[in-house]
Amino acid sequence: MTKILLAEDDPNLGTLLQEYLTIKGYETVLAKDGDEALTKFVQQDYDLCIFDVMMPKKDGFTLAKEVRMSDKDTPIIFLTAKAMKEDTLQGFKLGADDYMTKPFSMEELLARLQAVLRRSQKVELQNEKVTNFSIRGFAFDAEKQVLERNGESQKLTAKESALLKLLCENMGKPVSRSFALKMVWGDDTYFNARSMDVYITKLRKFLKEEPEIQILNLHGEGFKLMV
Repeated sequence: MTKILLAEDDPNLGTLLQEYLTIKGYETVLAKDGDEALTKFVQQDYDLCIFDVMMPKKDGFTLAKEVRMSDKDTPIIFLTAKAMKEDTLQGFKLGADDYMTKPFSMEELLARLQAVLRRSQKVELQNEKVTNFSIRGFAFDAEKQVLERNGESQKLTAKESALLKLLCENMGKPVSRSFALKMVWGDDTYFNARSMDVYITKLRKFLKEEPEIQILNLHGEGFKLMV
């Protein structure tokens, strides 16, 4: 069954959409704000996401930006009460596949998500998940959890590998602390945040043989892998 993540803070509309999509044969998981949606996204795999733009804690645009840090392919449809051209363009720049302005009919939403799913399934057949990365003089195999340089290899732990993979997937781009913690540790508690700092230090040590490779601290934001 196709699985959909629905993020909508209006309880009436959220429940109505969830029930409608379920009746139409889609397993639909409802999140009531952006933070809850991100937590649910990293815990399970989804075939499509529907994000309301105006939500508490984390708006739909910010949510989509963080989702795209680790997943470039899962389709996203935005729902919004705004009809401004600038908002629509921002949504598409963040990787949206479609954009619907409230109010809309259930039938139109269904038709659009079915069209988006058909397009994404064709793309999936052409794409494979990338697990091998080149980082200056290093070769990193995320699946085998091995970092190699000049014939010497370093075996990484599962968390070291997952964290480095996330940084490689977003090379040159900021990765927020909250997102990295939820992706690798499952939640963003204080204890896990301190643990992640230790792992970042370990990764820097592994990569220090190439001085042009840096894992930068971005104050109040997160980290960035730079070469």
